Amino acid sequence: MPISLRFLGAAGGVTGSQYLLSVDTRRILIDCGMFQGGMEEIARNRMAFAHAPDRVDAVLLTHAHNDHIGRLPALVRAGYRGPVFATAATGDLASIVLTDSAHLQAYAAARWARHHPEAAAAAGAAAQAGESESAATELEMATLAARTERPPAMETQTRAPLFDLEDVAHTMDQVRPIPYATATPVAPGVEATFHDAGHILGSAIIELTARDADGTSARIVFSGDLGRPDTPIVRDPTPLTQADVVVVESTYGDRNHPEADQAVNELVEVISDLARSGGVLLIPAFAIGRTQHLVWVLDSLVRAGRIPHLPLFVDSPMACRANGVYLRHPEGYDPETLALLKSGDSPLEYPGQECTTSVEASKAIGGSPRPFILVAASGMLTGGRILHHLKDLLPDPRATLLFIGYQAEGTLGRHLQDGGTEARIDGAMWPVHCRVRSITGFSAHADQAELDAWIGHFGDAGREDGRPRSVFVTHGEPAAAAAFAARIHDALRIVARVPSLGETVAIHT
Repeated sequence: MPISLRFLGAAGGVTGSQYLLSVDTRRILIDCGMFQGGMEEIARNRMAFAHAPDRVDAVLLTHAHNDHIGRLPALVRAGYRGPVFATAATGDLASIVLTDSAHLQAYAAARWARHHPEAAAAAGAAAQAGESESAATELEMATLAARTERPPAMETQTRAPLFDLEDVAHTMDQVRPIPYATATPVAPGVEATFHDAGHILGSAIIELTARDADGTSARIVFSGDLGRPDTPIVRDPTPLTQADVVVVESTYGDRNHPEADQAVNELVEVISDLARSGGVLLIPAFAIGRTQHLVWVLDSLVRAGRIPHLPLFVDSPMACRANGVYLRHPEGYDPETLALLKSGDSPLEYPGQECTTSVEASKAIGGSPRPFILVAASGMLTGGRILHHLKDLLPDPRATLLFIGYQAEGTLGRHLQDGGTEARIDGAMWPVHCRVRSITGFSAHADQAELDAWIGHFGDAGREDGRPRSVFVTHGEPAAAAAFAARIHDALRIVARVPSLGETVAIHT
């Protein structure tokens, strides 16, 4: 198999994106993401890499979300010393995301050690003796078995961190910025062209052209996470027309989002109810991408007089730092956002918003006069400051928990979105008396129709039918991925299938 592709993440699920392209002896890694969700998924992050990190020639990043970059410093810690290619905006955002992740892991490890002193001492002794961490792993699995039908326990992010701040610093030293629409050599015989994916600032569709020792070449396109047309701030996803092989995401491969106007109208309704009830609106949001989009929408609604001007707290230091990165990279903006900036208006600032950075300021939010809007991370309730807000607001019938983004299986967010009546946070159970609502139209992922449209652009790739020879559908829950693969096969007459985790396929041209 001179040219082959191995699926090491986001296969059979949504998180942990990682693909290894082999061209003779060269190894190119596309993304190196963190697995997220239940304990089985989280445990995957502690498994050894399925390849030798020191034999990888280059790493390419589609964008700076944790499920696409979260294990990169662990790869560097394990011996990777090559370049990390990414857009300039992705590099800047990755520094924020990975630094935050290192802090959170250190905090989680210290908390676990306080709650499990005997296990922590045993793990430390084993580490000094050079033994494996099997005892700690068995403890986690026993905890999982004991929970059975209970909600996910967020306190189980345990043991030594996967990486630390020094690993993050080494990782960022290896980042090499790459511009959009410019063919760039990334390894001998391998060129990469990054195209705008329209998902978050700096996000990219990666087009690789690889040639093996026999002179066989292949054009392989990795969609990364595809955004939606006409989304605020960023440009639309780039339509591509030629490929031998396409690896495409399928997060919403089996359903469509409501019309954008419907999503905005639903948000107006929720905020109007909030103003009347005098409660709190808590919105979990990814710190990068979703928070900026939401602030843009809220600002536009206030300007238009469609919602009252309520206090807005953005309780996410990462989101606050990301705003600065967004302002430094206008090359990723769509024409509407550029026009706003040139007019002197910042589309990333809601009038009077308070961006909290300190722990003290975060804790003080709960005592603020109501009504108010609170946006906090993490977007799936898997950690971060939102957990202490949930303790205050889940039992409050005047509070509303509003989901505006995807909730992966096994997360606390999915549990509550599916109607859970109690939540396990920091080892205690909290009743759910607040209202729980979801608005899907704000998703930064293309829906079924938009995925169909993007894959349908592929035309002449040098073969009689003008179609890619094969499409691999990844980054989706099994039902969504299978549905999208079936539609590609039926509607476009392209061989499409869902690969399994760890599978290796030969790239034929």
